[in-house]
Amino acid sequence: MSTTEHTIEYVTATIGGQLFGLPISRVQDVFLPERITRVPLAAPEFAGMLNLRGRIVTVLDMRLRLGLPPAEEGRPRMAIGIESKGESYGLLIDAIGEVIKLPTASREDNPVNLDARLTRVSAGVHRLDGSLLVVLDVDRVLDVGAHAEAA
Repeated sequence: MSTTEHTIEYVTATIGGQLFGLPISRVQDVFLPERITRVPLAAPEFAGMLNLRGRIVTVLDMRLRLGLPPAEEGRPRMAIGIESKGESYGLLIDAIGEVIKLPTASREDNPVNLDARLTRVSAGVHRLDGSLLVVLDVDRVLDVGAHAEAA
């Protein structure tokens, strides 16, 4: 790899069988969510709130955000902690993967046949051996909050 080639590190996660990547610069932590308190009248994508080491965290269910069926009951899920505009969020995912480093030049625009539910929150894709890594645009993922606040 030449020194002029730029790379970006992604924290990978699986949601509904699809591989996603979040830029590591946006990820604060990965945790096992416990005692999520449902918020009355909140949009269905909002699983609720929890206290994580003294911080109040809004938990967003990525399966529902992507229009997928809810996760099976009793199956443990992970959460990726992110911060945006001074607020803490936890993105509920099915499984956490590894951190991978990919060249920025290998990121492609969303394919025309990419599911519209993924296109809404995708900042592009990377083609990996046998799979497609969808890069999550964290700001677009959290955009559901603007709609909920307006309601």
